[in-house]
Amino acid sequence: MTLDDIEEVITPHLKSLGALGATVKFDLGDEGFLCLDGTASPATLSRDDREVECVIKMSSDNFAKMVGGKLDPMLAFTLGKLKVKGSTGVAMKLASLLEN
Repeated sequence: MTLDDIEEVITPHLKSLGALGATVKFDLGDEGFLCLDGTASPATLSRDDREVECVIKMSSDNFAKMVGGKLDPMLAFTLGKLKVKGSTGVAMKLASLLEN
């Protein structure tokens, strides 16, 4: 899955992600990264490399499954398919917002 595909998957969630109140970088390995600014309302998504409060590292395929509701974020974390650097509280709040 490409970054363009992932942006298409996340875009419908941007309105609710404004409630996150934090910044997150999705590190998708060879595909690159996306930065989510959840301090804006609605949230914004960019490819700008910047300092964030939480970095979530996973494959683009697993990320698409997670956002699509086919992979539980806690299970992905437990199985090592998702790694968190920085605030785990932000990661947990993000997971709950993506479920809605």
